[in-house]
Amino acid sequence: MDIGRRETERAILWLCAGHFVCDVYSGFLNPIMPFIAAKLNFSMAIATVIISISHICSSLLQPVFGYFADNILKRFFIFWGLILLSVFIPLTPLAPNVYFLLLFMILGSLGGSFFHPQSIGFINYFSDKHCLKNMGVFMSLGSFGFAFGPLVAALITQTFGLDLIVYTALGGILLAVLMFNCVPKLSLIEKKPEHKEFFESFKEILKNKQMNYLMLISMMKSLITNSTCILLPFLWKDMGYSAFYIGFSLFLFVFAGAVASFLSPIVEKMTGSKPIIYFSMWATFPMMIVFWFVYKTHPVLSDLIFFIMGFATMLAQPVTMVWAQKTLPNYKSIVAGFINGFCWGIVALVISMLGSFAQKFGIMNVLLFISVLPAAASYYVKYLKERPEFCANK
Repeated sequence: MDIGRRETERAILWLCAGHFVCDVYSGFLNPIMPFIAAKLNFSMAIATVIISISHICSSLLQPVFGYFADNILKRFFIFWGLILLSVFIPLTPLAPNVYFLLLFMILGSLGGSFFHPQSIGFINYFSDKHCLKNMGVFMSLGSFGFAFGPLVAALITQTFGLDLIVYTALGGILLAVLMFNCVPKLSLIEKKPEHKEFFESFKEILKNKQMNYLMLISMMKSLITNSTCILLPFLWKDMGYSAFYIGFSLFLFVFAGAVASFLSPIVEKMTGSKPIIYFSMWATFPMMIVFWFVYKTHPVLSDLIFFIMGFATMLAQPVTMVWAQKTLPNYKSIVAGFINGFCWGIVALVISMLGSFAQKFGIMNVLLFISVLPAAASYYVKYLKERPEFCANK
């Protein structure tokens, strides 16, 4: 049995909506973590470790769940992923102690690890020659969600208090039910794939040099995104800014990245793939220097620079993802798990130590050092082979 174009377009629409809502919940924690830390009386260093553990759970396991998603062709992961996220992330402000906070964050983060690789794989399966365009829309809506998450969480916190965030769970649960009814079974358009051994699949992916370069690029983008979004809220809180200001500043950063992801396929047609990646990796360093000089005296200008930094950092995101999927077309969900998850998880391991370094050497000094790394790593972009055609592997 086959499904028509209208059904595939509807599936892509619902997957994009799911990605938006999923990342709204993922964006809740960064702006309110300083206030949860104050409520439960733990330090920035501990908060950084807790957030990093949640990122590890939402990221490092994505290739594993992607492997199962590629082999079962069922909607299990997109449905239960959204359920876990929408239930447990809103519960975090109600945690009575650090241990329950960590438990809620781990369970919610596992939902993100469920949802992302399978949904990205589904976008590729349901797309035709417009794969890059659809991926750009899908990833930009996720970024829009991640942008609105801090804003929503900060606004609820400042207006009604931390405890009322729990009621936002209802929206995610409702959408999960709608997605389960509206996204068709992949088995209707795809034959069950030839089963590949777990370790054989991972070995083939990790031995591919092209994938290694693309994963390095993804790690560098993740390093900038996560380090700024985790550490700057503590800097702004110490400067006396409100929860809403912190949430709005993070919103600007990720919103700019969402716009960049949406425009990425258009820019790619005009410039090619490599120039986008070079720009994305080089631009952060000079902007971080300017941000360093103005954040104390010119907050509006610093927010504008932060906005541009988000645009530059995420401009190459859809190009990197589709390039990786077309490099290894038999592993769509697993590759998505590596680029969108595993790379972010590796970075989260590094970021778990940043809180201590930031307390010792200063937040801005640490961020300035980090911004040098993507520029240095851009050397390896020249080894990328020209990307294959960005269309689905039908």
